Amino acid sequence: MPADEPQTTEVQPPRPFTLAGVSMRELLSSCAAAEAVSTPPRLPDPAIRRKPAEHPRAA
Repeated sequence: MPADEPQTTEVQPPRPFTLAGVSMRELLSSCAAAEAVSTPPRLPDPAIRRKPAEHPRAA
């Protein structure tokens, strides 16, 4: 193409980022599951500590 001719290029708007085949519900539930698995368990509140229930011994 000669330098004296203007270049004609079509400018396309940017496409939004999407994950093909993954619904928003599945994405959010997987994030919630990952957070639940990666969060360490909470220690019980010392004020609420109870004596463990005694189990009868098997005969």
